[in-house]
Parts: sequence; structure tokens; C-alpha cells
Amino acid sequence: MKLSLDWYPVFLREMLLFKHKLLRVGYLFSAMVAPIIYLVTFGLGLGKQINVHGGSYLAFLLPGLVAMTSMNNSYTWVASSLNLNRLYFKTFQVLVQAPLSPASILIGEILSGVCKGLFASALILIVGLIATPNLSMPWIFWSTLLLNCFLFASLGVIVGMRAKSHEDTATYSNFFIMPMAFLSGTFFRVDMMPAYLKAVIYILPLTHTNILIRKTAMDSSAWTSLTVLLCYSAFCFLYGAKLIRDYQE
Repeated sequence: MKLSLDWYPVFLREMLLFKHKLLRVGYLFSAMVAPIIYLVTFGLGLGKQINVHGGSYLAFLLPGLVAMTSMNNSYTWVASSLNLNRLYFKTFQVLVQAPLSPASILIGEILSGVCKGLFASALILIVGLIATPNLSMPWIFWSTLLLNCFLFASLGVIVGMRAKSHEDTATYSNFFIMPMAFLSGTFFRVDMMPAYLKAVIYILPLTHTNILIRKTAMDSSAWTSLTVLLCYSAFCFLYGAKLIRDYQE
């Protein structure tokens, strides 16, 4: 596939629309309310009575909330926007008919999702660091966050292209995104779960994000999780590219 700076107009369009929505204060706070509720309820409330690996529960919880927030926003923004533009506003057809390669459309959509995921994650980090100012965030943290945004933005492209209606987008979220948010080690250590559930939990990509984002150095489990995330990312990216290349509607 031909790849050039042709992706930039697609990216710029999505970011301008995002900027317009951010100007509405209520919209900005609505995007933060759920993670902040989790942070206050579990981290500041219940977390005072719990220690994890000898440290505070809040220090354990915050990286998980950042991973969950980046997943939700990177995925939801791309999936919903692409689905609405394709089925209702018909602006996606304009992109397809424009002198843009499928790779350019894909890259523009994914990078916009990555930026939106990073923005939402930054808001949670700001709130969280007020409560835990000594939280360690090595390069593994930031690299994992970026990879997680890329992975779920790519998944958002797949859902946005495959969903037959806007209601279908919500259905995909209920079956894939919401279970990952609660079962992938965001709020608890995965090794505490029963063995029959671990086999399922370790299939979920967010599980490996939560493992990797809490690491301070690369060990065998970190390399395993990184490999899993890279494989998921490559699959979603290539499949998303195929869906855009073969698009006919």
C-alpha cells in the first residue's frame, strides 16, 4: 500500500471535530466522570485498606485506570465516528472517492484515535497524580500506553467498518470492551483469579496492557505481554486496512 502524508487531511479533520466538541465543558467532564468515580471509590475509599505487592492500592489502580481509559477512548471515538460517517453522514464515501490511498485513510483514523486516547489518559493522570504524586512512570509505562491506544484505535476501525448500524457499535462494546475493562486486571491482580478464568483473561489484550504498564523493567512476562500486544496490533491494523481497501457500499 502506498503511504505518504496524504493521511494528514483525514487526521486533521478528525482532530478539528474533536477540538470543537472539547469546547463544550459538559462534554469534557462527561468523558472523565467514570474513571474519576472509580479512582475515588476504589482508590481513595476501599484502597486505604488494601496493599498490593507491599505498595498502596491506589498506586496499583492508577495505571490500570489509565490503560482502561486509553482503551475506551481510542476505540469508541474511532468506531463511532467511522460508523456514523459511513452510514449516516456519508462523509466516509467522500474520503474513499478522494485521491487517497486506503493506507492514508487508515493511518489518519488511527492516529486521531491515538491522540484522543492519550488526551483522556492525560486527564486521568493529572487527577491521579494529585493523590499519588510519587507514582513511578518509566519509559515502559509511556510505550505501553501508546501501543494500547494504537491497538484499540485499530480495533475501532474494524468495528466502525463492519457494524451495520450505530446500535451494532454499542453491541460490540458490550461484548468486548466492557468485559475487558473489568476482567483484565484493572482493579485486581489477575493471578488472584481462579485457574479456569485465567485462561480466558489472558486472551484479552487489555490484560497484557495492564501487566506491561505496571512493569518497571523488562522481564520474561513483560516480553510475553509485549509480543501479544504487537501481534494483536498488527492483526487489527492489517485487517482494518483490508476492510477499507475492499470497501463497497
